[in-house]
Amino acid sequence: MARPAVAELLAAAFALDGRARTGHVSRRMDDYRAPFDPAFHLGLLSRPALAVLAREYQLAAHLQDRAGIPQVLARYGATAMREIAIAEWMGASPVYTQRIQRALRFSGTDVATIFKGMQFDVGAPHGFLDFRFRVDDAASGEFWLPYCGALMDVEPMGEEFVVGMCHHIEDPTFDATAVATNPRAQVRPIHRPPRVPADRAPHCHWRVRVEPGATPVEEIVLTAKVRRSRLARLATPPAASGGAPGAGLADYSGSFDPDLHLEDFAQPALVVVAREFCVQGHLLVRAFMTAIAERWGDAVAEQIATRQWVGIAGLAAERVSAAMGIAGDDLDTLAKLFQLHPAFHPRAYVDLHVERARDEVRCWIGDCEALAESDPYSWFALPAAGRHRALDAIARTVNPRARTRPWEAPGARFGWSVAIDPRAEPAAEPPEVTLTKLSRGATFRFVPRRPPRA
Repeated sequence: MARPAVAELLAAAFALDGRARTGHVSRRMDDYRAPFDPAFHLGLLSRPALAVLAREYQLAAHLQDRAGIPQVLARYGATAMREIAIAEWMGASPVYTQRIQRALRFSGTDVATIFKGMQFDVGAPHGFLDFRFRVDDAASGEFWLPYCGALMDVEPMGEEFVVGMCHHIEDPTFDATAVATNPRAQVRPIHRPPRVPADRAPHCHWRVRVEPGATPVEEIVLTAKVRRSRLARLATPPAASGGAPGAGLADYSGSFDPDLHLEDFAQPALVVVAREFCVQGHLLVRAFMTAIAERWGDAVAEQIATRQWVGIAGLAAERVSAAMGIAGDDLDTLAKLFQLHPAFHPRAYVDLHVERARDEVRCWIGDCEALAESDPYSWFALPAAGRHRALDAIARTVNPRARTRPWEAPGARFGWSVAIDPRAEPAAEPPEVTLTKLSRGATFRFVPRRPPRA
């Protein structure tokens, strides 16, 4: 294939990050140890760095439930918790599965296409839920998990919670994921937990079949509501086609690879993947809040989503900082972290700006799609978002003496500044972050199964 001009590749990467810029071409960054750059965007990162960061974004979106679902459990009990979890994933997963199909240029109605979508689902973060696949033919295949971090999280809670997740929640939500590709696809267990014996491996094993005579699975009403959001309808520019030998896959239009790693993709494609993982997280928030509001009202949805955002904001900040080499306790470190945090991506949805002043960091969000939704089912629709505790949860991971306060930027919908007061009492970790860290995902480290393919 012909090699695109460098300028074309950069333009595509910049546009996919939501903020095209002009300027000199420099070597891509393998991390963000470099000085703070107010013009930083994801397209400046190298292929290896983007693979690492995209996995962190995928895991962060997955762990949102560890921050939000316990709040439902505490208020309304296990049955309500399962109902909300089912609605959340059934409401969002068909939408984001079809988005990633468009973004990575793959389509079809066969089992291989279903499995491709699963490989880019934040419900299955790579390694933490170690999905393995086998395609038998166009209409049948299997997947299994030698290791399931989600199971490890719930097994200590007892058999009721294991059955709730591995039976009650997974049965309808797996079918909802498949329906995005083929409404006659059926995902059925070969075996699943509770594990007998206790060390049984793989942790679970499933068969997928396309049954031509089966009654088509229908999307639930919540899915249609999620589809109407500006987020769901955000433009999905596909990954740039073409590339040089050894530069990685430009998209996923080729054959299904059961042992795919993100490192197999080219740099522009990984910009797309990172962005879409963040979109998936925001879509899950919308489905989560909408499902709660339909049962208990907007005020309850707001309260639970507030705690959810605080919990995942702090944990994601810690993981992203470590993954991208952002070390230090100063204002530049704070500025870089806000630029990279998944809550503020993609920029085409969340128009975040970060700048350094003499003794503070200033952040603001301009008019953008995230602030133009017609309902309150978003973290950015929460009251006083510019002084939200989630912002403090992010800041304290860099310096516990960092404090945020509202800041009015010209033309901004809302903004905040961050300063470090050496005389302030160090802020304690918010209880919502501590709760989220109970998941093994908080300390999980990805270990590649093989070297990346050229």
